[in-house]
Amino acid sequence: MERPFVSFAQPETYDGGGERPRTVRGIRTRTVAAAACVVLGLGLIGGAVTGSWLTGDSADGAGSRSAFAAGGELWHSVPVDQLFPPTVQGVGAGPGGADRTWTRIAVAPDSGCKDAFDPLLRKALAPVGCLRLLRATYTDATRSHVTTVGLLFTKADAAAMTSLKSRFQKEGLDRRTDLMPRPYAAKGTAAEGFGDAQRASWTVSVLTDAPVVVYAVSGFADGRTVTAPQPAADAMKPGATTAPAQAGLGHEAQGLADRVERGLRKTVTSATEKPS
Repeated sequence: MERPFVSFAQPETYDGGGERPRTVRGIRTRTVAAAACVVLGLGLIGGAVTGSWLTGDSADGAGSRSAFAAGGELWHSVPVDQLFPPTVQGVGAGPGGADRTWTRIAVAPDSGCKDAFDPLLRKALAPVGCLRLLRATYTDATRSHVTTVGLLFTKADAAAMTSLKSRFQKEGLDRRTDLMPRPYAAKGTAAEGFGDAQRASWTVSVLTDAPVVVYAVSGFADGRTVTAPQPAADAMKPGATTAPAQAGLGHEAQGLADRVERGLRKTVTSATEKPS
């Protein structure tokens, strides 16, 4: 049975080398010199081309643009199981280097961004636009935590993505509690009660080699309200004593987001590899 592709109508829920030239005597000196020039010229050209292949670049940068463009097309050309695997292994992703395993329990229909972000985060992301938003929610092995991971495919070019990343870093936008992404709560799953008030920890990553923003937000599966959410970067610090930190929810959000991002980059690389 073929795996489903990202474009779908309803949420998906689950439980559980040439010859060397010969030397010819009697050739005039000027002929030899001319041939040498030809060989030298070809050698320089060949060296330049070889260098281009090795670095993955071309004279006009088409290789880089191609990879960037390929990344922006993945939302409609890659199976959902490749972007959001049914099971994600997080070796050393937990507190103290503990291993983690996440199981996908829901996949949201692809959509726009209208209701997926709080107003201020939507405003902060507006300069790059919203082409498509893909989301999936996972639970941990104990089914006590739930985490929504999202891939926002933007309409921006590389310069705009670089500008946005710089702004997020300089202004600390990825650490503000009023700029948290929203979770995807699917009915009939462990994430059914995962609403805005249940957000405990989160991470937002603006990519510059693809027009994508990767994010994740985590919370407790029992639906408890979290009054002091904490960005994953802070919740993962040694000695952090907040509820999200003590529960390992920073590790949940960051660990899952990192692995989905790695999978995305691997897919882009595969799509742009030159044949051998």
